[in-house]
Amino acid sequence: MLLIPAIDLKDGKCVRLKQGDMSASTTFGEDPAAMARRWVDAGARRLHLVDLNGAFAGKPVNEAAIRAILAEVGDEIPVQLGGGIRDLDTVERYLDDGLAFIIVGTAAVKNPGFLHDACSAFGGHIIVGLDARDGKVATDGWSKLTGHEVVDLAKKFEDYGVEGVIYTDIGRDGMLSGINVEATVKLAQALTVPVIASGGLSDMADIERLCAVEHEGIAGVICGRSIYTGDLDFAAAQARADEIAGAD
Repeated sequence: MLLIPAIDLKDGKCVRLKQGDMSASTTFGEDPAAMARRWVDAGARRLHLVDLNGAFAGKPVNEAAIRAILAEVGDEIPVQLGGGIRDLDTVERYLDDGLAFIIVGTAAVKNPGFLHDACSAFGGHIIVGLDARDGKVATDGWSKLTGHEVVDLAKKFEDYGVEGVIYTDIGRDGMLSGINVEATVKLAQALTVPVIASGGLSDMADIERLCAVEHEGIAGVICGRSIYTGDLDFAAAQARADEIAGAD
């Protein structure tokens, strides 16, 4: 089980939101590159970046901070990014900058043709991010709920050739209320590509619950607020996940 620290970027700083609300942000660091180094030194094997301003603007905003992170740790571990990626030129530029994976979220739902083209042009580098509440997909920084069932959309995008799916329960994100394991498993069982869990990770019990269903196709989990507040010790959690995997 891959534990993936999240670095959410707002105005060049590292923040966390509650349920995607830009007005409810907490700043956890002024230096994104230093934050990236902190997590790599703690044993992270991948990083998850979100350009929060970009997600709302529909175009990249925090590129300087993203390049600083890549300069610091991009040669050591894969780095993935989502937020405001709406065209192939942006995908290509980011991959050229050194990102390993591009996460397409809102644009995948609103413009499936773009996702299809991105998978065709940049196979192996495209992950789709699906944010859902009660099984329905949300878009535009979670502000709009669609009528799409998350499993149906995910299966369609799998056919396009996505490398994996990040599934976020937006009712739980940033709330430390626990991962929605049941919904994540349901999605993973419907797909052959790996699913990364996201939203609400709170403590070591969540890690153990996810590790218990890893065989269903859950490859990792995004670690957000809990590792910043200290509710979850990242290094200890990754070590525990490795221990469980070794015992299986």
